[in-house]
Amino acid sequence: MQEPIPRPQVCCFTGHRPTKLPWGTRESDPRCLDLKTRIYDVADALYWSGIRHFICGMAMGTDTYFCEAVLRLKKEHPEITLEAAIPCRTQADGWNSESRLRYEELLSHCTHVTVLQETYAPGCMQRRNQYMISRSSVLVAVYNGSSGGTRDTVRRAEREGLEVIALQP
Repeated sequence: MQEPIPRPQVCCFTGHRPTKLPWGTRESDPRCLDLKTRIYDVADALYWSGIRHFICGMAMGTDTYFCEAVLRLKKEHPEITLEAAIPCRTQADGWNSESRLRYEELLSHCTHVTVLQETYAPGCMQRRNQYMISRSSVLVAVYNGSSGGTRDTVRRAEREGLEVIALQP
């Protein structure tokens, strides 16, 4: 098992799936392109503040944007590590083939892949989120204020004293 990375050097991410984004899956939409730029800029600023390890839950939508931004940043700063925190090995089984291929490609470039359980069961997404929070000092959240897993993760991170950087979609 890998040695834990000191918590002050770790950032995790939470954010909305395409169904809660104003552009849905249309990533060429200017608002999506703007969000991707802002996510990259935040990751870059965190790098310069001392963050060296990033954790991503690998869901569709903003998790994917975050993973891609960190991988882009890693090309400039090879000491960065990126961990995929997978709630269950079957996470992408119900996704369309294009999304699954993108997911597998991103996973292949992650420094670490942590699978929390083999198959889906109620609560596995929340356990993934708790895993990420418990190892981090900063949470970046793409969050529009609506109820759901992102709101719950933001609230949990705030209760546990993490710095929360919220980005509007």
